Amino acid sequence: MSSPKAPTRGLGRGLSSIMSDINIPMVSEVSLKNSTDQTLSTDQIYPNSDQPRRTFDNQAMDDLTASILEKGIIQPLIVRRKTSVNGSFEIVAGERRWRAAQRAQLHEVPVIIRDFTDVEVLEVAIIENIQRSDLNAIDEAAGYKQLMEKFGRTQEDMGKALGKSRSHIANLIRLLTLPDSVQSYLQNGTLTAGHARTLVGHPDADKLAAEIVKKGLSVRDAEKLVKVSKKISNNSKLNKRAIKDADTVQIENDLTAHLGFKVNIAHSAGREHGQVILNYRDLEQLDDLLRILSGS
Repeated sequence: MSSPKAPTRGLGRGLSSIMSDINIPMVSEVSLKNSTDQTLSTDQIYPNSDQPRRTFDNQAMDDLTASILEKGIIQPLIVRRKTSVNGSFEIVAGERRWRAAQRAQLHEVPVIIRDFTDVEVLEVAIIENIQRSDLNAIDEAAGYKQLMEKFGRTQEDMGKALGKSRSHIANLIRLLTLPDSVQSYLQNGTLTAGHARTLVGHPDADKLAAEIVKKGLSVRDAEKLVKVSKKISNNSKLNKRAIKDADTVQIENDLTAHLGFKVNIAHSAGREHGQVILNYRDLEQLDDLLRILSGS
């Protein structure tokens, strides 16, 4: 007999508690020098493999590196101990600062050490990035998907904790179904999430995305392009049906009359295989169809 499932906790240990840990106030350069906050060698610190941010803008990193060279790191990194490697720490928040510090050839960085679970680490990383409003749509969506798949969070859970609507999260996650080429446009800022949403589910999303980028279309113009493309595609399908041979049409009509269901036969031209599609108008008719097919 399987043991009962442990009750699912809310998102992490509570948003207010997490927020108090990541909303570390900015400190001046002078107060940082006199601070008792701990510092760690950059070699002791490792990035979090579940970090939702996957892309780092080169120009932004150059600007941050220049700022650190001039003023140092104003805001400490948040880290937790790595249990797998003695004396090492994993970044919870502040990977951009750590990367820029390495580029600036700093040997130590200021840190605040916190005890976080795996779930809380991912939550904090997502919250911190969203607060800074510079996380691209694909990385944000991937972070939400991680929380859902690895830790059993629902879209509603995340919406409440992060101050986002469930539809916002659902729409972002749908972007992950787009071809890799379209996702790359989103990650490098060539396309906006508004552009990409119009392409979700379109079989030629990659080609349309390339056209949108090439012509520099607005979101509204992109929507018009997608509508025209769908209309052309639908007309093409209708034309294919129109040239269906007379024998196939006769078989469709005979089966429709015999079964009481609209029947479509999609036969591959020049081949011996195809599809027989049975259409039902409501759930009651679906029940009738299942009874016929099961022989009951």
